[in-house]
Amino acid sequence: MEYEKQLQRIKSGSGFIAALDQSGGSTPKALENYGVGGDAYDNDEAMFDLVHEMRARIMTCDCFDNERVLGAILFEDTMEREVNGKPTANYLWEDKNIVPFLKVDKGLAEQMDGVQVMRPMPNLNSLLDKAKNYPVFGTKMRSVIYEPSVDGIELVVQQQFDVAKQIISKGLMPIVEPEIDINSSKKHDCEIILKTSILHNLERLNDGHQVMLKLTLPEEEGFYQELIDHPKVLKVVALSGGYSRHDACEKLKQNPGMIASFSRAFTEGLSKQQSDEEFAATINASIDEIYEASKI
Repeated sequence: MEYEKQLQRIKSGSGFIAALDQSGGSTPKALENYGVGGDAYDNDEAMFDLVHEMRARIMTCDCFDNERVLGAILFEDTMEREVNGKPTANYLWEDKNIVPFLKVDKGLAEQMDGVQVMRPMPNLNSLLDKAKNYPVFGTKMRSVIYEPSVDGIELVVQQQFDVAKQIISKGLMPIVEPEIDINSSKKHDCEIILKTSILHNLERLNDGHQVMLKLTLPEEEGFYQELIDHPKVLKVVALSGGYSRHDACEKLKQNPGMIASFSRAFTEGLSKQQSDEEFAATINASIDEIYEASKI
């Protein structure tokens, strides 16, 4: 079964997960970083055409290989499009042996109690059913923590785990992402509360069930080791969260057992204006640096 093959690949394969899942709100910034200004498109459809072009250019690059890239997180629009004449997830899994994930959240609610929980996802079941039509292994959803508020952080984590259970019931692997803002003045205090809350919520999962965790790189080296070793955690991956690729990789090296799942740091330096050779050289250097940091 494909799911079992993918599970083993994530569990014991080496490499990192490329986050190619910018959605409506973050796509203009991703395109701008890629050298495509807002004047290059008139509407959302044209914008998504351009960002898919960028993602397809990355995915079809020879250096985007399964020796260093374990998985890729897709946005719903990307999942429903094609790469090299195949649905994106099929291309990744069948042609590249790279495990596809789907971003399922609908963005963030207003900040309250030092956090932003996820907006309601009334159509989640139908989106998960849609994902099952493709070789999608798991999902990803993001909340953000700014302040060391016990109540706020518990709200974030509980919501993440409640939705995770719904995702598990559909036969998919959830990536739970309670991001801590890297600019928080009390970042480590947030990390202490977050780890306690995650450990508590892991106990609420049924025996035999697992989640993946996507966490901000911690202030203290090896701080999340207890989560990495937890039987109900398949893998702990790190987000770059606004750190440069170099800084994110340096921090990652201090946390053995965590692997990267970078977005901005992964595509740093890529440009639409680059020749195919320049583009390939840039992405190869990025993949190499992130892969090496994820190996430790």
